[in-house]
Amino acid sequence: MGRIICISNQKGGVGKTTTAINLAASLASAERKVLLVDMDPQGNAGSGLGLKRDQLQGTVYDALLGGRPMSELLHSTELRFLQVVPATPDLTGAEVELVNQERREYRLRDALRPLAEQYDYILIDCPPSLGLLTLNSLIAADSVLIPLQCEYYALEGLSQLNHTIDLVRQAFNPGLKMEGILLTMFDSRANIANQVVADVREFFKEQVFTSVVPRNVRLSECPSFGKPILLYDIKSKGCESYLALGREIMQREANPPPPARKVA
Repeated sequence: MGRIICISNQKGGVGKTTTAINLAASLASAERKVLLVDMDPQGNAGSGLGLKRDQLQGTVYDALLGGRPMSELLHSTELRFLQVVPATPDLTGAEVELVNQERREYRLRDALRPLAEQYDYILIDCPPSLGLLTLNSLIAADSVLIPLQCEYYALEGLSQLNHTIDLVRQAFNPGLKMEGILLTMFDSRANIANQVVADVREFFKEQVFTSVVPRNVRLSECPSFGKPILLYDIKSKGCESYLALGREIMQREANPPPPARKVA
């Protein structure tokens, strides 16, 4: 069975989609079969991998509310081992439309279950909120990866996300684990960035990935070309960091980190 990793943080602009795209590409470059599911109505995970909205043959909305098998919604990418189930702004209405549906919290899990054995990793890119779309993602996942921006308000909201994860464990998905915290947008010249890194590592210990994603112009450019950083500039610092993250996640298969420490 493939592992399902949900990439979540209710704060916007912390690098969720950048991480989803480039971690997926890094794992695929190691010849791991990867599926990236876009649960964010902005649809940037698909466009960031070169998919054109007017050429899509179905989206995750069709699986959640249209009853279409997820296997009919797979889109290929430039990377042989990476496929995507994209999203469009139509998904915005799903938050409301799901309210009166049966098994509304389990729609994504049920849709992904038939595909689980076909992939080594299934990554889910969540919206910047804690609504029904994110709840579906957390219930479907084996673990949660949290991108955390290296800035002053980095830990703001993390306690709320941690509380939500605890509630999901208690009510829906007792096996949900913490995959790890990924420090993003790191600027070594900024004192506050170095302080955030030190504080997060001191508190969360092994829960924090060794890999740190720097502020990198090439990382911010590649979405406009519809390419992951691996295909846009393989020599960039951003590419090196996501390749390192992919290796770290694969290594953690054999040596998982200890249970997550709670945020007060």
